[in-house]
Amino acid sequence: MSTAVLPFARLFRTGRVLDRYGRAPAKVLVEIGQMVSFAMTAFALIPFAVRRYPKEVLRMVAQMGMGTGAMAVAGGTSAIVGFITLSAGSLVAIQGFASLGNIGVEAFTGFLAAMVNVRFVAPVACGQALAATVGAGATAELGAMRISEEIDALEVMSIRSIAFLASTRVISGFVVIIPLYALAITLAFVSAQFTTTLLYGQSVGTYNHYFHTFLRLNDVGWSFAEVILVAVVVMTTHCYYGYTASGGPVGVGEAVGRSMRLSLITIVVVVVLTAMAVYGKNPNFNLTV
Repeated sequence: MSTAVLPFARLFRTGRVLDRYGRAPAKVLVEIGQMVSFAMTAFALIPFAVRRYPKEVLRMVAQMGMGTGAMAVAGGTSAIVGFITLSAGSLVAIQGFASLGNIGVEAFTGFLAAMVNVRFVAPVACGQALAATVGAGATAELGAMRISEEIDALEVMSIRSIAFLASTRVISGFVVIIPLYALAITLAFVSAQFTTTLLYGQSVGTYNHYFHTFLRLNDVGWSFAEVILVAVVVMTTHCYYGYTASGGPVGVGEAVGRSMRLSLITIVVVVVLTAMAVYGKNPNFNLTV
Protein backbone atom coordinates (compact mmCIF):
# COMPACT_ATOMS: atom_id res chain seq x y z
CA MET A 1 0.00 0.00 0.00
CA SER A 2 2.78 2.37 0.83
CA THR A 3 4.46 1.72 -2.52
CA ALA A 4 1.21 2.62 -4.29
CA VAL A 5 0.71 5.84 -2.32
CA LEU A 6 4.32 7.00 -2.73
CA PRO A 7 4.02 8.11 -6.41
CA PHE A 8 0.91 10.13 -5.61
CA ALA A 9 2.70 11.77 -2.70
CA ARG A 10 5.58 12.70 -4.96
CA LEU A 11 3.20 14.08 -7.56
CA PHE A 12 1.43 16.10 -4.89
CA ARG A 13 4.69 17.59 -3.64
CA THR A 14 5.81 18.31 -7.21
CA GLY A 15 2.50 20.01 -7.89
CA ARG A 16 2.90 22.21 -4.86
CA VAL A 17 6.40 23.20 -5.95
CA LEU A 18 5.24 24.02 -9.49
CA ASP A 19 2.30 25.96 -8.09
CA ARG A 20 4.62 27.95 -5.90
CA TYR A 21 6.92 28.85 -8.78
CA GLY A 22 3.97 29.38 -11.07
CA ARG A 23 2.72 32.18 -8.84
CA ALA A 24 6.09 33.95 -8.83
CA PRO A 25 5.48 35.97 -12.04
CA ALA A 26 2.12 37.11 -10.71
CA LYS A 27 3.76 38.21 -7.45
CA VAL A 28 6.40 40.12 -9.37
CA LEU A 29 3.76 41.92 -11.42
CA VAL A 30 1.79 42.78 -8.29
CA GLU A 31 4.91 44.14 -6.60
CA ILE A 32 5.79 46.21 -9.67
CA GLY A 33 2.27 47.64 -9.70
CA GLN A 34 2.47 48.48 -6.00
CA MET A 35 5.86 50.15 -6.49
CA VAL A 36 4.60 52.22 -9.43
CA SER A 37 1.51 53.24 -7.45
CA PHE A 38 3.69 54.20 -4.47
CA ALA A 39 6.04 56.22 -6.68
CA MET A 40 3.17 58.06 -8.39
CA THR A 41 1.63 58.89 -5.02
CA ALA A 42 4.96 60.13 -3.64
CA PHE A 43 5.54 62.33 -6.70
CA ALA A 44 2.00 63.71 -6.63
CA LEU A 45 2.38 64.68 -2.97
CA ILE A 46 5.65 66.58 -3.47
CA PRO A 47 3.95 70.04 -3.64
CA PHE A 48 1.92 69.15 -0.54
CA ALA A 49 5.08 68.05 1.31
CA VAL A 50 6.93 71.25 0.41
CA ARG A 51 4.01 73.36 1.59
CA ARG A 52 3.14 71.46 4.78
CA TYR A 53 6.43 69.91 5.91
CA PRO A 54 9.24 72.36 5.01
CA LYS A 55 11.12 71.73 8.26
CA GLU A 56 11.19 68.01 7.57
CA VAL A 57 12.51 68.66 4.07
CA LEU A 58 15.32 70.84 5.43
CA ARG A 59 16.14 68.24 8.08
CA MET A 60 16.38 65.50 5.47
CA VAL A 61 18.57 67.67 3.23
CA ALA A 62 20.98 68.25 6.11
CA GLN A 63 20.93 64.60 7.12
CA MET A 64 21.54 63.33 3.58
CA GLY A 65 24.24 65.84 2.83
CA MET A 66 26.37 65.62 5.96
CA GLY A 67 24.91 62.74 7.92
CA THR A 68 24.31 62.56 11.66
CA GLY A 69 26.47 61.60 14.63
CA ALA A 70 29.76 59.97 13.68
CA MET A 71 28.92 60.27 9.98
CA ALA A 72 28.77 64.05 10.33
CA VAL A 73 32.26 64.10 11.88
CA ALA A 74 33.66 62.09 8.95
CA GLY A 75 31.91 64.23 6.36
CA GLY A 76 28.81 62.11 5.74
CA THR A 77 27.64 61.22 2.30
CA SER A 78 29.84 63.84 0.62
CA ALA A 79 33.02 62.18 1.93
CA ILE A 80 31.88 58.73 0.81
CA VAL A 81 30.88 59.95 -2.65
CA GLY A 82 34.18 61.80 -2.94
CA PHE A 83 36.33 58.79 -2.07
CA ILE A 84 34.39 56.47 -4.39
CA THR A 85 34.63 58.82 -7.37
CA LEU A 86 38.32 59.42 -6.64
CA SER A 87 38.88 55.69 -6.92
CA ALA A 88 36.70 55.41 -10.02
CA GLY A 89 38.53 58.25 -11.80
CA SER A 90 41.90 56.72 -10.95
CA LEU A 91 40.78 53.35 -12.30
CA VAL A 92 39.65 54.96 -15.55
CA ALA A 93 43.09 56.53 -15.95
CA ILE A 94 44.94 53.32 -15.04
CA GLN A 95 42.97 51.04 -17.32
CA GLY A 96 42.73 53.63 -20.09
CA PHE A 97 46.46 54.39 -20.14
CA ALA A 98 47.36 50.70 -20.15
CA SER A 99 44.80 49.74 -22.82
CA LEU A 100 45.59 52.67 -25.10
CA GLY A 101 49.30 52.10 -24.59
CA ASN A 102 48.94 48.63 -26.07
CA ILE A 103 48.14 50.23 -29.44
CA GLY A 104 50.47 53.20 -29.03
CA VAL A 105 47.91 55.96 -28.44
CA GLU A 106 48.21 56.51 -24.69
CA ALA A 107 48.07 60.25 -25.42
CA PHE A 108 44.30 59.81 -25.74
CA THR A 109 43.94 59.09 -22.01
CA GLY A 110 42.61 62.62 -21.51
CA PHE A 111 39.95 61.95 -24.13
CA LEU A 112 38.96 58.74 -22.34
CA ALA A 113 38.74 60.50 -18.97
CA ALA A 114 36.57 63.25 -20.42
CA MET A 115 34.17 60.85 -22.13
CA VAL A 116 33.90 57.85 -19.82
CA ASN A 117 33.80 59.72 -16.51
CA VAL A 118 31.03 62.07 -17.63
CA ARG A 119 28.85 59.59 -19.46
CA PHE A 120 29.13 56.40 -17.41
CA VAL A 121 31.54 56.09 -14.51
CA ALA A 122 30.73 59.15 -12.41
CA PRO A 123 26.90 58.74 -12.56
CA VAL A 124 27.10 55.04 -11.70
CA ALA A 125 29.61 55.56 -8.86
CA CYS A 126 27.63 58.47 -7.40
CA GLY A 127 24.35 56.55 -7.61
CA GLN A 128 25.83 53.49 -5.93
CA ALA A 129 27.29 55.62 -3.14
CA LEU A 130 23.93 57.31 -2.63
CA ALA A 131 22.13 53.96 -2.51
CA ALA A 132 24.63 52.42 -0.09
CA THR A 133 24.52 55.35 2.35
CA VAL A 134 21.34 57.41 2.16
CA GLY A 135 19.14 54.81 0.48
CA ALA A 136 19.93 51.90 2.77
CA GLY A 137 19.55 54.18 5.79
CA ALA A 138 16.14 55.36 4.58
CA THR A 139 14.96 51.76 4.13
CA ALA A 140 16.12 50.78 7.59
CA GLU A 141 14.61 53.88 9.20
CA LEU A 142 11.21 53.55 7.52
CA GLY A 143 11.19 49.79 8.10
CA ALA A 144 11.81 50.30 11.81
CA MET A 145 8.98 52.82 11.90
CA ARG A 146 6.68 50.37 10.12
CA ILE A 147 7.26 47.42 12.43
CA SER A 148 7.01 49.63 15.53
CA GLU A 149 3.69 51.04 14.23
CA GLU A 150 4.99 54.60 14.10
CA ILE A 151 3.71 55.01 10.54
CA ASP A 152 0.24 53.94 11.71
CA ALA A 153 0.52 56.52 14.48
CA LEU A 154 1.24 59.22 11.89
CA GLU A 155 -1.90 58.23 9.99
CA VAL A 156 -3.92 58.38 13.22
CA MET A 157 -2.65 61.94 13.78
CA SER A 158 -3.95 62.88 10.28
CA ILE A 159 -0.42 63.14 8.85
CA ARG A 160 -0.05 61.85 5.32
CA SER A 161 2.64 59.29 5.91
CA ILE A 162 3.77 58.95 2.28
CA ALA A 163 4.14 62.72 1.92
CA PHE A 164 5.89 63.09 5.29
CA LEU A 165 8.23 60.12 4.92
CA ALA A 166 8.68 59.42 1.20
CA SER A 167 8.02 62.68 -0.66
CA THR A 168 10.32 64.65 1.65
CA ARG A 169 13.13 62.15 1.03
CA VAL A 170 12.64 62.25 -2.72
CA ILE A 171 12.83 66.06 -2.65
CA SER A 172 15.94 65.93 -0.46
CA GLY A 173 17.61 63.42 -2.76
CA PHE A 174 16.89 65.69 -5.72
CA VAL A 175 18.40 68.70 -3.92
CA VAL A 176 21.40 66.98 -2.36
CA ILE A 177 22.55 65.08 -5.45
CA ILE A 178 23.36 68.28 -7.38
CA PRO A 179 26.22 69.56 -5.17
CA LEU A 180 27.27 65.99 -4.41
CA TYR A 181 27.63 65.19 -8.09
CA ALA A 182 29.47 68.44 -8.74
CA LEU A 183 31.98 67.35 -6.10
CA ALA A 184 32.06 63.80 -7.48
CA ILE A 185 32.71 64.70 -11.09
CA THR A 186 35.37 67.25 -10.09
CA LEU A 187 37.23 64.67 -8.02
CA ALA A 188 36.94 62.12 -10.84
CA PHE A 189 38.59 64.58 -13.23
CA VAL A 190 41.31 65.51 -10.72
CA SER A 191 42.14 61.90 -9.88
CA ALA A 192 42.33 60.92 -13.56
CA GLN A 193 44.68 63.79 -14.35
CA PHE A 194 46.81 63.15 -11.26
CA THR A 195 47.19 59.47 -12.10
CA THR A 196 48.00 60.07 -15.76
CA THR A 197 50.40 62.99 -15.43
CA LEU A 198 52.16 62.34 -12.13
CA LEU A 199 52.14 58.56 -11.84
CA TYR A 200 52.49 57.66 -15.52
CA GLY A 201 54.51 60.73 -16.51
CA GLN A 202 52.40 61.93 -19.43
CA SER A 203 52.80 65.56 -20.41
CA VAL A 204 50.30 67.86 -18.74
CA GLY A 205 49.84 69.79 -21.97
CA THR A 206 49.05 66.62 -23.95
CA TYR A 207 46.56 65.43 -21.36
CA ASN A 208 44.83 68.81 -21.07
CA HIS A 209 44.66 69.20 -24.87
CA TYR A 210 42.68 66.01 -25.43
CA PHE A 211 40.72 66.39 -22.21
CA HIS A 212 39.44 69.89 -22.96
CA THR A 213 38.94 69.09 -26.64
CA PHE A 214 36.49 66.27 -25.94
CA LEU A 215 34.87 67.59 -22.75
CA ARG A 216 31.57 69.08 -23.91
CA LEU A 217 29.33 71.24 -21.76
CA ASN A 218 26.30 69.48 -23.22
CA ASP A 219 27.66 66.16 -21.97
CA VAL A 220 28.13 67.60 -18.48
CA GLY A 221 24.56 68.89 -18.48
CA TRP A 222 23.19 65.54 -19.60
CA SER A 223 25.33 63.88 -16.94
CA PHE A 224 23.71 66.00 -14.22
CA ALA A 225 20.25 65.19 -15.59
CA GLU A 226 21.21 61.52 -15.62
CA VAL A 227 22.37 61.45 -12.02
CA ILE A 228 19.30 63.40 -10.85
CA LEU A 229 17.10 60.74 -12.43
CA VAL A 230 19.23 58.06 -10.76
CA ALA A 231 18.82 59.77 -7.36
CA VAL A 232 15.03 59.99 -7.72
CA VAL A 233 14.79 56.32 -8.69
CA VAL A 234 17.07 55.25 -5.84
CA MET A 235 15.22 57.21 -3.18
CA THR A 236 11.82 56.04 -4.43
CA THR A 237 12.95 52.41 -4.41
CA HIS A 238 14.38 52.53 -0.90
CA CYS A 239 11.41 54.44 0.50
CA TYR A 240 9.03 51.87 -0.98
CA TYR A 241 10.81 48.89 0.56
CA GLY A 242 11.11 50.61 3.92
CA TYR A 243 7.48 51.77 3.91
CA THR A 244 6.16 48.27 3.07
CA ALA A 245 8.54 46.29 5.30
CA SER A 246 7.03 43.55 7.47
CA GLY A 247 8.10 40.59 9.54
CA GLY A 248 9.90 42.30 12.39
CA PRO A 249 13.63 43.12 12.47
CA VAL A 250 14.36 40.23 10.10
CA GLY A 251 11.90 41.66 7.59
CA VAL A 252 13.59 45.06 7.82
CA GLY A 253 16.95 43.48 7.07
CA GLU A 254 15.49 41.65 4.10
CA ALA A 255 13.92 44.89 2.86
CA VAL A 256 17.29 46.64 3.01
CA GLY A 257 18.92 43.83 1.05
CA ARG A 258 16.19 43.71 -1.59
CA SER A 259 16.19 47.49 -2.00
CA MET A 260 19.98 47.55 -2.45
CA ARG A 261 19.81 44.76 -5.01
CA LEU A 262 17.13 46.54 -7.03
CA SER A 263 18.89 49.91 -6.73
CA LEU A 264 22.19 48.57 -8.06
CA ILE A 265 20.34 47.11 -11.03
CA THR A 266 18.20 50.16 -11.76
CA ILE A 267 21.18 52.53 -11.54
CA VAL A 268 22.96 50.73 -14.36
CA VAL A 269 19.75 50.38 -16.38
CA VAL A 270 18.94 54.10 -16.07
CA VAL A 271 22.49 55.12 -17.05
CA VAL A 272 22.56 52.75 -20.05
CA LEU A 273 19.10 53.76 -21.30
CA THR A 274 19.88 57.45 -20.87
CA ALA A 275 23.18 57.08 -22.72
CA MET A 276 21.43 55.21 -25.53
CA ALA A 277 18.73 57.89 -25.76
CA VAL A 278 21.20 60.79 -25.78
CA TYR A 279 24.20 59.34 -27.61
CA GLY A 280 22.80 56.32 -29.43
CA LYS A 281 22.26 58.06 -32.75
CA ASN A 282 24.99 60.68 -32.51
CA PRO A 283 27.92 60.05 -30.12
CA ASN A 284 28.93 63.74 -30.34
CA PHE A 285 32.64 63.24 -30.90
CA ASN A 286 34.99 62.74 -33.82
CA LEU A 287 38.23 61.07 -32.81
CA THR A 288 41.09 61.68 -35.22
CA VAL A 289 44.85 61.53 -34.84
